Amino acid sequence: MSVLIFEETGHSKSQASDILTGFLLQVATYQRFSSILDIETGDLSILGARQLKKESLKCPVLEVSLCPPRLEYGNTVATYKTSDLRKGLKVQIDGEPYLLTEVNFVKPGKGNALYKCKLKNLVRNTVLDRTLKGGDDLEVADVEELETQFLYNQSGTFVFMDNQSFEQYELTSEQVDDNWKYLKEGMPVAMVLFNGNPITLTPPSHVTLKVIETEPGVRGDTATSVNKPAKTETGGEFQVPGFIKEGNVIKIDTRTGEYVERVSME
Repeated sequence: MSVLIFEETGHSKSQASDILTGFLLQVATYQRFSSILDIETGDLSILGARQLKKESLKCPVLEVSLCPPRLEYGNTVATYKTSDLRKGLKVQIDGEPYLLTEVNFVKPGKGNALYKCKLKNLVRNTVLDRTLKGGDDLEVADVEELETQFLYNQSGTFVFMDNQSFEQYELTSEQVDDNWKYLKEGMPVAMVLFNGNPITLTPPSHVTLKVIETEPGVRGDTATSVNKPAKTETGGEFQVPGFIKEGNVIKIDTRTGEYVERVSME
């Protein structure tokens, strides 16, 4: 958890809250820092705020120092030191964005401390194992997460709209992958941008879809152990129990692609 430490004093908790609210609004306007803005329930944490110049913001209290993670800036590139690495950070390796999924600290009998990391490639979904020595650093990825809604699919191009800015983004069928089976117009979708370009999307964990085509079940069969394919309104096919009929609305777990339950019998 990152902690904000004000270098100026004499402000009450309510004053500090008002100041932070204004500060956050201004930080959010800086595109380069929006991807490392983090607000956690109960506490506020601003990542990257220390790089903003005091003169560029309009708040009474602006000089803020952060406890980890710490961002180090050279001439142009922001980096994380090994001592700041933690699960959930997004870094860039060889020009590609990675999510840090695991960090293990190892202290050998002799020599430098080691940090054994597992990283997930956010573009190709591959996993990378990398061991870093104490004092090494990793480049901060220019990654931004957006809340969007799915608009439409036109000849394999999937169009989404940012709920805040109303800007539209296009993803190819390769980028959408099997998620096309869950997408309905107006559905909320989480999207990840890298260097301002969309790279991945995540639909809600559960979606409800109407069955438009399936073989009739055996009369009186209510068993859930006998499955059959069913085509839904999105064009996606799923394995469903034998009692599911055309017109039924079913719930699907998008993380596994499995049937969960029948929602209605329209």
